[in-house]
Amino acid sequence: MSTLNQRLGGPRRLSLPFSASLKNREIIAAYLFLAPFLIFFSIFFVRAAISSVSISFHDWRLLRPSTPYVGLDNYIDLFDDDIWWASVEHTITFTIMTVTGTTVLGLAAALAVTRPVRGQGFYRVLLYIPQLMSVGAIGLIWNWLLSGQFGVINYLLSFFGVRPINWLGDPNLVLPALSLATIWWTFGFPMLIFIAGLQGIPEHLYEAAKIDGANGRQAFWYITLPLLRPTILFVTVTGVIGHFQVFGQPYIITGGGGPGRASWTVIIYLYQNAWVGFRMGYGAAVAVTIALIMAIITAFQFFVISRRVEY
Repeated sequence: MSTLNQRLGGPRRLSLPFSASLKNREIIAAYLFLAPFLIFFSIFFVRAAISSVSISFHDWRLLRPSTPYVGLDNYIDLFDDDIWWASVEHTITFTIMTVTGTTVLGLAAALAVTRPVRGQGFYRVLLYIPQLMSVGAIGLIWNWLLSGQFGVINYLLSFFGVRPINWLGDPNLVLPALSLATIWWTFGFPMLIFIAGLQGIPEHLYEAAKIDGANGRQAFWYITLPLLRPTILFVTVTGVIGHFQVFGQPYIITGGGGPGRASWTVIIYLYQNAWVGFRMGYGAAVAVTIALIMAIITAFQFFVISRRVEY
């Protein structure tokens, strides 16, 4: 039998080389599919990031041919600017409100549309439609809704005896108003992620909990929420990264980040200095600082949340 196996090239000789060869082919194929993206990423992101760091150490202005080296002066000027720190505060406040709102509303919507009810698919599409709109459309819609004189929201509140509220003209209300508009616009993506997370929870866990006498609230608190922690981590991290870079909503809805600079975010601050003031070196320093802030916040989120994630 051993002689026959040797003559025919039995499994002892062919199985391992063939398996290794197939695995290598799959790896090579995967890298070939990734190659266009990696090349694009290297050219347009890595190279641009390195250039930004280099430019941030120069007094680079579009209307001046010379670009003298200034060392850390751009960063020193940035950290001494009160407008920058106010923009950071506005951005953090907006991000906290918006990420909290989209996470909670997205989870609530996911729980609602995963119930076995008629028209489940229709409700999912209906709730996701705002996510498909452009920031320009969202800005025009919510500028109309939040208008102090002719706004729909103030019109509806008038039926309850509430006097018109200057949503976009009050420095204390403009950020919550912008956050409300952004939550309505972007909660569809967290909803889809939570739907996928809910569908990955084994049904027998709920059946066992029901047999043990657990009610719906207890099942959510002790089964659903713990098993959704990886999903919550993903939603919060991507939400912070996305909303920390907010630009379109405050710029379009308020007409430039008003009233005054009450809704200036770090990206509006970057835009005003780099593209309005033509201070490209200073703008590069702002961009590098924003990237570092986002990296620190993201790392902190992973450290705090992932320690309690149950897989």
